[in-house]
Order: sequence, then structure tokens, then C-alpha cells
Amino acid sequence: MLIDRSVIESLDKALTSQRADRVRFATALVTTDPLQLVDSGAHLVRFAAYLGVPGESEIGALGNAWRVDSPYGADRFAQLSSAVGDLDLPEDIPVLVGFSFASDGASRPEWDEFTPSSAVVPLVSIRTDDEANHLYVVVPPNAEPFVALELLRQLEDDSMVQGARAADHSIESHPTPGTWEGAVADAVNSIREGGLQKAVLARSLHVRSDVPPRPFGVVRRLRSDYPSCFVYGWQEGEGTFVGASPELLIARRGSQVRSHPLAGSAPRGLGEEADQALGEELMASSKNRAEHQMVVDDIAERLASVTTELRVDPTPSLRKVTHVQHLSTEIAGTVADGLGVVELAGRIHPTPAVGGSPRDEALSLIRKSEGFDRGWYAGGIGWTSTSGDGEIALALRCALLRGDRAWLYAGAGIVADSVPASELEETRLKFRTMLDLLTEA
Repeated sequence: MLIDRSVIESLDKALTSQRADRVRFATALVTTDPLQLVDSGAHLVRFAAYLGVPGESEIGALGNAWRVDSPYGADRFAQLSSAVGDLDLPEDIPVLVGFSFASDGASRPEWDEFTPSSAVVPLVSIRTDDEANHLYVVVPPNAEPFVALELLRQLEDDSMVQGARAADHSIESHPTPGTWEGAVADAVNSIREGGLQKAVLARSLHVRSDVPPRPFGVVRRLRSDYPSCFVYGWQEGEGTFVGASPELLIARRGSQVRSHPLAGSAPRGLGEEADQALGEELMASSKNRAEHQMVVDDIAERLASVTTELRVDPTPSLRKVTHVQHLSTEIAGTVADGLGVVELAGRIHPTPAVGGSPRDEALSLIRKSEGFDRGWYAGGIGWTSTSGDGEIALALRCALLRGDRAWLYAGAGIVADSVPASELEETRLKFRTMLDLLTEA
């Protein structure tokens, strides 16, 4: 058994001693890794999730004790935040949140069961905190603890040792590279004509494998290969959305709020000297600095009305991940009372890092030009507490896995002096996070 019998017995005793007409919860210290919990039990439930920064804060979750899926619309974040705030739960029990790029959500069948926005209190979860692993069980009012406890009893400590199997793969690009370069050229012309300053255009790769990848095995590799990123896997039914994002959309701890936008990209170099030279070239690029500043200014402006002492780094730094390096700026301040991380995310999403500037004009161009469904790509994924603390990352460097199929997504910021071939190459670099992993066998 993955979870010791004595732990399950103590949880059972704690739960049965509480009133059945209220939400019941119990906790225990365990040594089980959060991702091990998920990888062992995801096949037993419709909902499962792992998210967090490896070695810092991680959450693994199985099953729904409570969830709300808000309808589409501009007020989806306020609805989600209000529903979470009404929960009668301790602050240390995490509520997982995820949402689509577009306010009306996804329409393509590959995104079935992924709603425009979701908040989930897991039936069973493990959360790391100060180097300790806390197991939580939550039982809805008038429900029996048996379901959650039986789920724990079924978990076996053998799923993570399964090896990869060799497979053949086919890859299709949507739209084709030539069509996408044409869309980039059209966007550049629109920007030069005035009104639009930046638009982020994305494209998708469709990968088919004769051996279906194991979704949380993929997440395990992402956690190992990208230890500085926010790694995630969110399973809804037969589909699992996975990725390793380098970009923090918003975080709140008490009264402190923080965002860490990235915009402006360059490849990593082969060797320290080449890598440093490419980084210096990126820092000196007027095109990339201007693109980055648009993102920083937009987020700072949207947070200014709800914060005090807003601080913005005066110059960007370099954020280096495996294949790409980005310009990065931290924005931090003191947030107004009562405004939680979900509502804060709604105030700044979609940022010019994934949409463009001005927002409405950029979103209009995206709808006309991309020709595919972003779904949760470039949306957000993270967690909140009932008090509004939490952390939400932009859903980047990602793939939607469904059986033997995978949909990968990557985009590039288009400005007046963008070169279509260079922007295409940038998306190829960003695709490598997932494409190399899915096709290595």
C-alpha cells in the first residue's frame, strides 16, 4: 500500500467523530510524494492533478470533494472567487484552479470536460509545506468517508517505476508553417498601419503515437527536467493537460502580491560563452525590450488601482530555461483587503505576454488568424486558499494528452519589426519542451 494502514485508520477515526451534516476533513503527516499519489491513483478517478515548483511547494490531488465550474464570461473569476470564499475549510487545504485563455472557453472536442474556469477541492490531496508532506481528506456534507478512504487503500507503490516503451509518431502542424508565417506577415502589416501594437500568434502541433504516453509519467519527466518551472498536470476524464511553465501570472501571500511576466525571447547557446552572448544580444535588442515593456506596463497599470507601494524592477533580467531565455521583470506590491489571487488573475488576464496590446484589438486578430482552439493553453493553472492566498502560473510549454494523441501549443509576440521566419523559429524552440519528451522513444 502507498499509504500506511495506520494513517488511514487515524483519518477514519477523525472523520467519523465529526458532524455528518457539515464538511468533514482530516489530515496526517506522510512521506508520500505528491506526484506519486497522483500517478498511483489517476486511473481510479475522473479528476486528478499535480502542480507546483519542484522542491518548493507541490500539490497532488485525486477526486472531487467539491467543485464549481463557472459559465463563460468576463465575471468568471469573480464567480470562482466568491464560491471559494464561501467554503468552510481551513486555509491550509488547497483549492485547485484552472481556466481557459478565452472567456467563452474551449469548443473543440479534444477539450471536452475542460470548462472556461474550474475550482476543485480534492477528495484526497498531499501538499508539501516546509519540507513536510501533509495528507488531506475532505468529505462533503452527508457523504460517507468510505469513498475517500477506500481510494487511499487502493493505491499501490509501483506506478512510478514503469519504463517507457518505444513508439512511432506522426506530427502535423496547424496551421502549416507557411500559412502561419503569412498570418504573422499580415499581423505585422496591421501593426504598422497603426492602432495595434502587439499580437501574440500561436500555432499547434498534433502528435499521434502508436503507444499512448502515460500522462503523469510525462509530468514526472517535466518535474525532473524543468526544476525551476511551475510544473502541472490536470486530468479531466480522458484528457490531461500537462506542462512546465516558466511564467508566474500572479501570486498572493497575505497582503503581498507578485507577478513575474516574461516577454522577448532568444535561444540558449551551446556552451557558456555562446549562451552569454545570446543573452546579452537579447538584453540589448530594442525590439525585444519594447515588446517586454508593453507587458510590464499593462500589468502594472491594471494592478495599480488595487495595490499600494507597487514596485516594478527598473530593468529586466534574464530568465533561462532549457531551450529558451526570456526577458523577465518582477512586479510586486501590497494588495487591497479582500481581493484574492483568483480575482487578481482576472484583472490582468490575458496579459500582452499571451494576447497583445491593445487587448481588444489583439484578441480580435487572434480569433481571425489562428484557426485552432487554444483551450487552456495561455490560460492559468494553480491554487488558492479560502482566504485568497495562492499562486497561478500561465499555462505555457504545454500539451493536451488524450489517449494516443497530443496537442502541443506555442506562440510568439508579433510587433512592427517582427520577421515571420524568426518568429516561426521561436515557436519551434518553445515546442521542444514537450515535443522532445513525447517523441524521444
